[in-house]
Amino acid sequence: MRTRTTTVAYAALLLAAAAALTACEDGTSTGSSKPAASSPTASPSAEQELTQEQKDDISRAAGMPPKPTGAERQELLATLADAAPDVVRYEDKAVDAARNQCSSLNDTGVKRIDWMASQRFTYKDVVTSEAQGKAINEALKASGFCNV
Repeated sequence: MRTRTTTVAYAALLLAAAAALTACEDGTSTGSSKPAASSPTASPSAEQELTQEQKDDISRAAGMPPKPTGAERQELLATLADAAPDVVRYEDKAVDAARNQCSSLNDTGVKRIDWMASQRFTYKDVVTSEAQGKAINEALKASGFCNV
């Protein structure tokens, strides 16, 4: 069975979050007779927290481009608006959906890619059809945004 890279990346993030939550226990539960030792220099959760560079590496490994800013962000939003005008009504959601869609576009084993785009770009009062999903995929490929 093939494990998708995105699943592995998300699992790594979930494991890191679970480890951080576990490290935050104060040792005062009914099963512990001694309080947990505390370090005056750093908290346990700070030691296990991912750096921005590590998060970017995980995103790149999953086929997701970095979050665009400035002119690159505006260019992406214009590209998406040309393909399906309503999807940019919520700009942050559109940018996040585009980054996530890139992970699927960069994975050659993904099936029903146009349907996936329609689902990713459907939020709140924005409904995206599968035909619009296809247009979004073509626009993302043509723009070079998904090239990681």
